[in-house]
Amino acid sequence: MKAPLFWSNSQDTPGWQAHLLAPLSALYARATARRVARSGYKAGVPVICIGNINAGGTGKTPTTIALVQRLIERGHTPHVVSRGYGGRLEGPVRVDERQHSADDVGDEPLLIAAFTPVWVAKNRAAGVRQAEAAGADVILLDDGMQNPSVAKDLTVIVVDAWRGFGNGRVIPGGPLREPVAAGMARGDILISIGDRRGQDRFESNWAGLVSVPRVEATLKPLPTGLEWRGQKVMAFAGIGHPEKFFQTLSGLGADLLRTEALKDHQPLSIPLMKRLEVEALALGAQMVTTEKDAVRLPRAFRMKVVTLPVRLEITDWSPIDDRLGRLGLD
Repeated sequence: MKAPLFWSNSQDTPGWQAHLLAPLSALYARATARRVARSGYKAGVPVICIGNINAGGTGKTPTTIALVQRLIERGHTPHVVSRGYGGRLEGPVRVDERQHSADDVGDEPLLIAAFTPVWVAKNRAAGVRQAEAAGADVILLDDGMQNPSVAKDLTVIVVDAWRGFGNGRVIPGGPLREPVAAGMARGDILISIGDRRGQDRFESNWAGLVSVPRVEATLKPLPTGLEWRGQKVMAFAGIGHPEKFFQTLSGLGADLLRTEALKDHQPLSIPLMKRLEVEALALGAQMVTTEKDAVRLPRAFRMKVVTLPVRLEITDWSPIDDRLGRLGLD
């Protein structure tokens, strides 16, 4: 689903569509409130949920990877449980990069599995039980803030700093899965991801509604060995907000001759990739994509497409470290 333009309006002027859809938004919010009020499985190890209030991509996967790395640095054995969006396997199944494809387990679990054990399970509680049995001393739920099947010990809310909470309205009148205040009441930490301009924008528009400690973070590209400045590029991305990826390439100095914004998690079929390859050859450009998209590439194209990896850089870890310490994860 492509987000309607009015979802990105300000909360002060949400648009006539949001007002018209207000009764449906109220019903959606009440349904979410009833659902999250239910109690779920209480694991024997700490469970950290990385979730969001917005529908769509906000940066949960790089946040999960950053927290995994932080926990490993502290001597812990984190496992990740994901529903495996886009994958066909019900699970619980441990992701094996040598055996599974994105069609099996989804693209995000394949990406995270390079850092730590990942379990795909449509039934998250069953996935958590398997992770416990396999020796995890802390479990990260990739998404699932609005899923009550597992009790959370720490909930990290992730938001795109520039977009914030859109027009502040709940689906279908806006981009929110639940009202900001309701989400904050169940959250423990908010991570806003964006550059300085984005952080300032979030501060001016939304800081008054943030009732939990807020941590600023940015996505930083990793070195690839390719000199980006002046490099002719045809970039494609099937992530929540492809334009952010294109902006990152531009910021590195790449010459973007063509961009293709795909749907989030869109399959990279052979016909699609052949079309992109022909266009890139005609332009004399290098095909470039994201890490998340790269795991969906057909085998024949994996050596033809350059991947630009990014990692989450957190300005100040102390609020997160403090909460981890309370859970015995120091």
